[in-house]
Amino acid sequence: MSSSPAPSPREHVERIRRDRYFIGRGEQNPLAEDMHQAVNYLSQELYSKDVHSLMELVQNAEDNEYPSGVAPSLEFLITSKDITGSGACSTLLIFNNEKGFSATNIDSICRVGKSTKKGNRHQGYIGEKGIGFKSVFLISSEPHIFSNGYQIKFNEKPCAECNIGYIVPEWVESMPSFSDIKTIYGCSKILPTTTIILPLKSEKVDVVKKQLSSMHPEMLLFLSKIRKLSVREDNSDPNSSTVSEISISSERNYQARKNMHAESYTLHLSAEESGKEEECGYYMWRQKFPVKPENRVDKRAEIDEWVITLAFPHGHRLSRGNQLSPGVCAFLPTEEC
Repeated sequence: MSSSPAPSPREHVERIRRDRYFIGRGEQNPLAEDMHQAVNYLSQELYSKDVHSLMELVQNAEDNEYPSGVAPSLEFLITSKDITGSGACSTLLIFNNEKGFSATNIDSICRVGKSTKKGNRHQGYIGEKGIGFKSVFLISSEPHIFSNGYQIKFNEKPCAECNIGYIVPEWVESMPSFSDIKTIYGCSKILPTTTIILPLKSEKVDVVKKQLSSMHPEMLLFLSKIRKLSVREDNSDPNSSTVSEISISSERNYQARKNMHAESYTLHLSAEESGKEEECGYYMWRQKFPVKPENRVDKRAEIDEWVITLAFPHGHRLSRGNQLSPGVCAFLPTEEC
């Protein structure tokens, strides 16, 4: 007996809207009030924390799966063009050459606290509390996702049909189109599998530009997957650029020497900023330490070991503007030491 074919991306989104949120059914979901309260709790959690949204997006990209033979890459591009028609004065686009969103990923992102990374922390996933992608609402009221045939958007304002915000998907009909995205990305280049589009809140534009201009090359030393990261601005006049552009890449010597549950290897890092290219080699030491029973906490109960990585530069360290060090990294930069 043959199984029914999987629904198309659009059919899947319409099914979520109909089955979960009762949109178009002429009745109200009896759990709508509970979902509304859960979403309100999520918003309170988000806005009460000092979350670095761009670091959350880097973290998500680090957790993604990538096709074999591909150098995992993440690109940030900011433009003054309002390609979503939302009235935004600046738009941030994030391009990632991952495998792309699956139906399970879409189901997860349309819920609260239902991360696909749960139970997989021992495999190296570093997302926390399902906040990951939803942290984009700190800087954008209407995030868009284009990936694997899905073209959807979310809105922090409650949906008129079900009175729930943040997690109700809406199919993107016309703005932006793939041609709009490709024009900004570069018509001569192949568009990556996943594009996230964030029309920025006006009061967050300067904050985002500052975060983009402070992304440090040494971030890549402590990411196990991402090999290329770039920040650029879509601006017809380079002299009026408001973001410090950078392109960073890393190349690892995979002939690791293992000893006493530790491994050492060399990593070559290069960065191009303001037309100037710098390079530096780093000696890396990576060691695993078991988590003692007395140090376990419920939210990380499945984690059996922690990994500490140290980097020792050979020669002149890479910098970003006047910033020499990205600080202490707990997977990603957390604070200056």
